[in-house]
Amino acid sequence: MSVQSSAPLAGIKVLDLSAYIAGPYGCSLLADLGAQVIKIEPPDGDNLRKYPSTLAAESRAFLGVNRGKAGLCLDLKKEMGYEVLVKLVQEADVLVHNFRPSVPPRLKIDYETLSRINPRLIYCSMTGYGKTGPLADKAGYDQVLQARSGICSAQGSREQPEIVYGSAVDYYAAAMVSSGVSAALYQRERSGRGQEVCVSLLGSALAMQSARLIMAEGEPRHIDRDMRSGGITGIHPTKSGHLYLSANTPHFWNALCALAGVPGLAANENYDTVKKRAIHAGEIVPVIRQALQARTALEWEEVFGTAVPCSAVRHVEDMFDDEQVADQGFIVDQHHPKVGGYKGVARLIKFSGAEDSPPPCGAPVLGQHTQDILRRLGYSDEQIRAGLDAGAVAGPRGGG
Repeated sequence: MSVQSSAPLAGIKVLDLSAYIAGPYGCSLLADLGAQVIKIEPPDGDNLRKYPSTLAAESRAFLGVNRGKAGLCLDLKKEMGYEVLVKLVQEADVLVHNFRPSVPPRLKIDYETLSRINPRLIYCSMTGYGKTGPLADKAGYDQVLQARSGICSAQGSREQPEIVYGSAVDYYAAAMVSSGVSAALYQRERSGRGQEVCVSLLGSALAMQSARLIMAEGEPRHIDRDMRSGGITGIHPTKSGHLYLSANTPHFWNALCALAGVPGLAANENYDTVKKRAIHAGEIVPVIRQALQARTALEWEEVFGTAVPCSAVRHVEDMFDDEQVADQGFIVDQHHPKVGGYKGVARLIKFSGAEDSPPPCGAPVLGQHTQDILRRLGYSDEQIRAGLDAGAVAGPRGGG
């Protein structure tokens, strides 16, 4: 995990005490930017390791959101475990956790305590609902917040709400963790002091709906809050497979009608604006869908080319050999001590001045680097063995 000087966050040290997806993936994004990240887990590990997976050695989800980190296992309730954390905080730039607000004070890892140890520390609290308010200490999970914030009813309907699968709220929150921490580090360069950064799943869920969450003075409470983009925007069946189409501008609308062989739609003044097409969607969509039956989704993708925004609906595993993904280098070879070699996402942001950024590395085994980190902190082998025996620290299961 050597760090190259050209990486944007080279030299920044991050302590990741978080679990599940939002906090851990936010820290992986920081690792992508060149930060040195240590994932600190309790003796029983991040609960995401226990999630169902067809991989025998490790959870696929854990591998996916914990790339680029060293692994340290500490029991913060024991003296040596807490002592090790304090030593790490003294030299750290960032600490990220996702404990409920009442937990950090009990563990003596709240911002007030740790900022006295290191006034330059950027301390990021990743919570479900925020640090205050009636729901502050309620456990927050992606789909719980989807249900509470209106995402489910918008995804389906008020009568039949639907979950958005794929932990979208978690991943958006992870991006907020990364951007919030990066902004705080920038401010520290000017002020010389650290601060607490607060990110919540509730805030993430609301941010994802900024285009809906507008209520003008005097308008009714229950109205259609989605953008209506002409009826044809969406997924349509073809001769084989499904095709997503978007044709909101006059240019794209005219191109769609011409290439699909229905120029009469473009010539009809009843359909010449997005608003009009929304009103008459029931007339337009059947005509478009009938025309799409002439070719497969992949064939239409070729026909429309760059003239019409579209894509054949693909499966996630198709991304492993997608030409555009390969060109961008978004999926790279990584390695795990138990799983072995695997392909995974990395390097999603490109920097012209960081071509020699650290090569991506896989997620750590539980406690994989515990002994190396303790030796670097000045602990002797005898002290490390005593800590292992006492359960204050732990190495990888099965030895190491």
